[in-house]
Amino acid sequence: MKLAERMSRIGVEGAFKVLSRARALEAQGRHIIHLEIGEPDFDTPAHIVEAAKRALDEGFTRYAPTPGLPELRQAIASHISCTRGIQVGPEHVSVVPGGKPMIFFPMLALIEPGDEVIYPDPGFPIYESMINFLGATPVPIPLVEERGFSFDLNLLRDKLSAKTKMLILNSPHNPTGGVIPAADIRAIAEMVRDRDLMVLSDEIYSQIYFDQPPLSIAAIPGMLERTIILDGFSKTYAMTGWRMGYGVMPEWMVEAVTKLMVNSNSCTATFTQRAGIAALTCPQDGTAKMVAEFRRRRDAFCAGLNSLPGFRCSIPGGAFYAFPNITGTGWSSEALADALLEKAGVACLSGTSFGRFGEGYLRFSIANSYEKLMEAIERIKNFLATDTHG
Repeated sequence: MKLAERMSRIGVEGAFKVLSRARALEAQGRHIIHLEIGEPDFDTPAHIVEAAKRALDEGFTRYAPTPGLPELRQAIASHISCTRGIQVGPEHVSVVPGGKPMIFFPMLALIEPGDEVIYPDPGFPIYESMINFLGATPVPIPLVEERGFSFDLNLLRDKLSAKTKMLILNSPHNPTGGVIPAADIRAIAEMVRDRDLMVLSDEIYSQIYFDQPPLSIAAIPGMLERTIILDGFSKTYAMTGWRMGYGVMPEWMVEAVTKLMVNSNSCTATFTQRAGIAALTCPQDGTAKMVAEFRRRRDAFCAGLNSLPGFRCSIPGGAFYAFPNITGTGWSSEALADALLEKAGVACLSGTSFGRFGEGYLRFSIANSYEKLMEAIERIKNFLATDTHG
């Protein structure tokens, strides 16, 4: 019995492969600094945990409506309306088990074989994986370091065609930490507003930014009805293991996502949804403290990277990643990432884990302690000082 041909077109996520290698080295007694996984190193705020415990005690252990509990959908609608400056209601919300279903389900509902999907490269690897899986044509747009890792707008305009059925945006961005400038968002909206396509706006890092709040393309006139906002609880509230995301979209898309949810998951876990209500409606002090600490780490770690020979690191405007340019070292991205893991005990990711235009870069997660980040800089510095590569 052979697997279906489409299984040959589905990819994986490099961070988990590197994590597995790092764990194997630790089992051999090595000390590894983990900067490969994009996961907040903070605990889920206590009031959210307590809400989940209370929900279990109150019997929230049964099925919920497939699109989500009405009270959670209302809380999400209120949160999105406030943070994006738009007006949406609970009927525009679909709650799903994690952020990735809100990539997969809309694409499955909208994309036919042969359609074109434009997406950022480097970018979250699941975008390209799902495009290929569905038999569509991936159209990567390289992100430009000099533009804060935003699109070259002229190239984007050239790549749009009658076959383009979806444009994927991600701001703040994984892996670069870039935030698409508001002027670029407005220019992109002008390009696509009258086209027969949907925008999947991945805003999972929406609350982790260090300067001006990122502008959602859904807030631009004429774009709300052609935008799917992806967001969730994993990053903002340090709830990665809780597996709860959501999408905000036109009602006809909610209906399509609901059908796919019925056929795959039935519903998102009910007691975690109750915790989600607490996350959105209670004070946001935990998120504010987390972002402040990420800023402290960002400033120190990027300064450290910029002190290394052959490294050049732009200062990220959001998320919790550093994405230094390492072309000055003479190493390829994958070879240097491998060497840092094996010889320096620093786990990071090659930029090529996020697409071919990631060559020449590494991704470091700053979701580790300040002390570990500073130790990582020293380890990399010592490695480079003794490097005989080339």
